[in-house]
Amino acid sequence: MTDIKAPVFEVTQGKRTFLLTKLSAKVVTNISYAAVRGRDEEEGAIQRVLNASRISGIKAFTLSGGDYPNAIVLNWVSSTNKLKRLAREIRFSDVSNSAQIIDGQHRVAGIKAAIEERKAIGDLQLPVVIYTGLTTKECADIFLAINEEQKPAPRSLVFDLFGLASQELVDPAAVRARDIAHFLNDGEDSPYNGEIKLPGGKMRKGGIALSTAVVAIKPLVDEKGSFDQIGLTNLEDQRQVILNLFLALQGKYGNKWAEKDNAFLWAAGFTAALEFLHLKLISYCSSKQSFEKATISNALNLDGDSLILQSDLRGLGGSRATSEVYDRLLKAFTPQQQKARKFKI
Repeated sequence: MTDIKAPVFEVTQGKRTFLLTKLSAKVVTNISYAAVRGRDEEEGAIQRVLNASRISGIKAFTLSGGDYPNAIVLNWVSSTNKLKRLAREIRFSDVSNSAQIIDGQHRVAGIKAAIEERKAIGDLQLPVVIYTGLTTKECADIFLAINEEQKPAPRSLVFDLFGLASQELVDPAAVRARDIAHFLNDGEDSPYNGEIKLPGGKMRKGGIALSTAVVAIKPLVDEKGSFDQIGLTNLEDQRQVILNLFLALQGKYGNKWAEKDNAFLWAAGFTAALEFLHLKLISYCSSKQSFEKATISNALNLDGDSLILQSDLRGLGGSRATSEVYDRLLKAFTPQQQKARKFKI
């Protein structure tokens, strides 16, 4: 058992007061625990069961040198390990299960896993907020204040910042998808020139949010994704294939492409087109050994009477609208028949 001393500030917000301090990761991971709602009967049990994949991701983030500026929030509950408050410091013993985790249980578990692999990470300094003796209701209030009222950053901004952040902190496939989205937005010959809504731009109806574009493109460019499976790993080739898809669709619409009733100038149409590429055209074009615009265009029977319009989707929610556009593309799909081939089975 080790005696711990740490600097402290007292903070009062409304009717509650908490202590703000810094503790080493090895101390935080030892003294804290998660009381799970529906499993643990004790007062203050508000947490969910841990998600193993999140823990694994946080472990990797920690091992790569990731930052943790947000505080771990604890509820001190131990009656035997007293939290002693002096003028400018707190003292307590490094005893396990002294404080419940109100917010940060996955961070704590991921950091603990990283310490097990690299002991030196135990010295990492973490900001910590400590409440004492909170009820379940009070813990729930604080948890909801953090996770509901304090909204995360918009996804489009997050994806846009991937272009600036350190390489070890970002998702490579999301970065690739972001680059392709910017290519579609910036290209003079692109059907989506100026149609990708970037952070800081003017609010407007229509167009494709950067977050929508990244999420739709990502399955194609992910490691072991659709492009990777056929050896199409070069950025220039990937973005040209996607451009060819939209050029083929633009060719079907002609002068009507720029009209606001064009479903492909909205999120559902954009997403459905890339899903169609992912699920149908990749395989077809691979068999034809061609991803050219003409190859894609010849496989789609869309004309003036069968164009997919945004007004056709009126009243449909996001996923239903996407499904409707996908189904219409599938109906228009008329692949040229291949000669019968013998397969090894």
